[in-house]
Amino acid sequence: MKTILAIICHRHSPILTNMLIKAPALPARVFGVSAGVTAPLEILASYPEASVQTSRISQNRKTHYSSTQELHSSGPLECLPGRRFQRTPNNRTYILERRSKPRCQNSNLSQAKTSESIMLANPSTKYQRFVGVSLPDRQWPNHHIEKPPIWMSTDLRDGNQALIDPMSVQTKLRMFKELVAIGFKEIEIGFPSASEIDYNFTRMLIEENLIPDDVTIEVLVQARYDLIEKTVQSLRGARRAILHMYNPLAPAFRKIVYNTDKEGVKKIALQGTQWCKELTAQAPEVDWTFQYSPEVFSSTEIEFVKEVCDAVVEIWNPSPQKKIILNLPATVEMNTPNTYADQIEWIHRNIHRRDSIVISVHPHNDRGTAVAAAELAVMAGADRVEGCLFGNGERTGNVDLVTLALNLYSQGVHPGLDFSDIDKVRKLHEECTQLPVHPRHPYAGELVFTAFSGSHQDAIKKGFAVQKKDTLWEVPYLPIDPADLNRSYDAVVRVNAQSGKGGVSFLLQQEAGLQLPRRLQIEFSSVVQKVSDSTGKEVKASDIARIFNEEYFAVNSPITYQSSKFTEQDDTHQVDIVIHAQHQNKTVEISGSGNGPIDAAAHAISQFIDTEVNVIDYHEHSVGEGSDVVAVTYVEIKVKNGKPVYGVGQDRNIITSAVKALINGVNRSGAVS
Repeated sequence: MKTILAIICHRHSPILTNMLIKAPALPARVFGVSAGVTAPLEILASYPEASVQTSRISQNRKTHYSSTQELHSSGPLECLPGRRFQRTPNNRTYILERRSKPRCQNSNLSQAKTSESIMLANPSTKYQRFVGVSLPDRQWPNHHIEKPPIWMSTDLRDGNQALIDPMSVQTKLRMFKELVAIGFKEIEIGFPSASEIDYNFTRMLIEENLIPDDVTIEVLVQARYDLIEKTVQSLRGARRAILHMYNPLAPAFRKIVYNTDKEGVKKIALQGTQWCKELTAQAPEVDWTFQYSPEVFSSTEIEFVKEVCDAVVEIWNPSPQKKIILNLPATVEMNTPNTYADQIEWIHRNIHRRDSIVISVHPHNDRGTAVAAAELAVMAGADRVEGCLFGNGERTGNVDLVTLALNLYSQGVHPGLDFSDIDKVRKLHEECTQLPVHPRHPYAGELVFTAFSGSHQDAIKKGFAVQKKDTLWEVPYLPIDPADLNRSYDAVVRVNAQSGKGGVSFLLQQEAGLQLPRRLQIEFSSVVQKVSDSTGKEVKASDIARIFNEEYFAVNSPITYQSSKFTEQDDTHQVDIVIHAQHQNKTVEISGSGNGPIDAAAHAISQFIDTEVNVIDYHEHSVGEGSDVVAVTYVEIKVKNGKPVYGVGQDRNIITSAVKALINGVNRSGAVS
């Protein structure tokens, strides 16, 4: 069995160096996975007992090239006794893994549970409840979100770094253009000091003038002089830019990663801010905004966060006209979202120079409550939200900006982002990230505006029937009108074995324009139900229209309608009708009289089949427009003592449509041989 020990990369080399120095001596392998620096050489030098094999993984992560002795490049470095290890030609870094046991060759054994892999009976022996800030006089529960926050998309940075196959320059450009089209005014485009692709992408956007005048790009950097210097260089010539520097302050990082105290991590933040101020001053053509993130804010002592942030603000010296951004990330969700809201409100109320600060939040979704955390944080005083489309990002992802924006929209607040064609946005996102959007994803998933349950379908159908244009939206089960997102109504109701008459009739109306009377809905839904039960599959709208045609319109025997003629008697207002039809391979004439065309036709057919035909109910409507309009008639009849049955007819002539419906009902009743 193997266990991953560490991922060595530009962002985390100090962390993992520290971890590996303390690690027990075990056989190890090194795999190349991403662009990097010299950290692997430092690691191996500190880990002399390890037996190391090296392997490079190609760009598509599928083809492996291995060597048990060395990686060829210029400038060898001695790392282990008797061996030479050097940086690979494409300057990759490594994943170092250790094996505590030999690989298991038996797949059944390798999948077997051990005592170490089951859930604990008492998890409190391993996990401790997080206690947030004390804020008994919290005000955020009394607030409402009445305007959208400043949105910052980090799809091209945080989202991209979490992909199995990170985006190419051209793919990033495609995503950037879509983010601009949606309406994002602040877009974090990458980590140019850590990735040549990100550096080249940044330069391309600037040099080819691809950044709209009202859009500000942002880049991330660690608090290291050489990385800040390269990052500033990547942004030379931009009209505006946000330089986003971060460092962790949390107790676990101080203890495990940096082996230092509060003053140690504070010094990193202050020194990094000073470097950012000095280096950006050397690029005066750029309108700079500085952003500082105390990484893992959510688990850091709140007073210490304030202490560091106040000191950072003093160094940068912002003003109400030229603000600094303090980004307070829930790098890991620690507790319920109200805990995060309390932390944000505490900072909002206690931070110095609040009028010169934009408070930003960056919630991750470890507990599945990032959207709620972001909304409560805005209620608590946050001005800005960072996240990704559809919640992409490291581990469980960042907060989903689509859901956040459309939640606002559903409350009557325009988010300032345009998702008028949500399916297009979803498709592009899936193509760029190679990750699917879940079919149940709020607002955007394939099935979110879909009802399979019969009671839901019936309520939705009735809601659409009474919903008036330009009035408040009140359709049951649908928080917003799917049409606002360019979603079709066909997808609102879908039919399976759990569906009822409402769903069947709704889809039939959408597909064929047929508006079934209520009792016919019940009659026809049982027919569709049998089909669904027999196949075990969803019945689509086109299938329902076909089944209806076969069950009604196509039933033209034993009596096949050919033509009809009626006359009205001037003195009695009686109507005489003559129907020409085909019966038992013969042309027959069916005639009769009545108080109107329908009554006359019913009497004529009754005489012909020698059985009384009673009309119970009658409905008709038109389908189509202009010269293509046809009348559709639904006639519920009862033949002698049989059960009521529906006949359906359609024709350009309303009377002919009704006669066809009567004959169709008689044929379907089984009363004629």
